[in-house]
Amino acid sequence: MKFMILVKADKNSEAGRMPDEKLLTEMGEYNEELTKAGIMLAAEGLHPTSKGARVKFSGGKHAVTNGPFPESKDLIAGFWIWKVKSKDEAIEWVKRAPFGDGAEIEIRQVHEAEDFGEAFTPELKEQEERVAVQMAANANR
Repeated sequence: MKFMILVKADKNSEAGRMPDEKLLTEMGEYNEELTKAGIMLAAEGLHPTSKGARVKFSGGKHAVTNGPFPESKDLIAGFWIWKVKSKDEAIEWVKRAPFGDGAEIEIRQVHEAEDFGEAFTPELKEQEERVAVQMAANANR
């Protein structure tokens, strides 16, 4: 099972304040542990929303809103993608993360091909496989 682990933004991440050396070291060690355990597929931190935009689709049109966005409790500061056996395993790994008081982490299962049933035709499966190969090539550029 794949899960996306979402690190919620706070006033510091939204202000663009970077973590100190201690937290970077602890997070590096934690990420190394996740990698050695074979579960981490991806991990990235995000710039504050002041450097972002939202695109809203409505009636065939696109409305663009540039950041920053209000309500930092609903914003994301970073993420991991993990492959684990269960949600409980993901929860146990999250509990070991080196976050301080007030940090909030959301755990969401990622859809896999079998979740789509018959709608996921052999042609769509072939297309997904082609895209996966190209994504891997893109990651190594």
